[in-house]
Amino acid sequence: MKRIFLLAGAAVMALSANAVAEEGDAAAGEKVFRKCMACHAVGEDARNKVGPALNGVVGRGWGEVEDYRYSKSLLKGKEEGKTWDMETLDAYLKKPKDVIPKGKMAFAGLRKDDDRADVIAYLSQYNADGSTK
Repeated sequence: MKRIFLLAGAAVMALSANAVAEEGDAAAGEKVFRKCMACHAVGEDARNKVGPALNGVVGRGWGEVEDYRYSKSLLKGKEEGKTWDMETLDAYLKKPKDVIPKGKMAFAGLRKDDDRADVIAYLSQYNADGSTK
């Protein structure tokens, strides 16, 4: 019986995480992402800046961008096997210091639910190599 409840709970979480991306508007997310461009890049020519390039970030494990120096707090999350799933990205974009208290991200966050959903939808378009899906 416990197993059924665990599976049902996992299914609900997966569906709610997918709903974040499905609710988002990638075109609107591109506009919101302009707030992020001073520190992050996406696309085929994306390079690390103050923050890591965000190609393929949705579903990627923490701390996996080569040649980027992550905070110790983020690297601890990597050791724990954390990933940038929809739910974690939403929480991080809302208030980064709540997810990684001693992280490098200086940005205060995106308060509007729609803005976060739109940015996640925008980032979801990019494969790890910067090509679009």
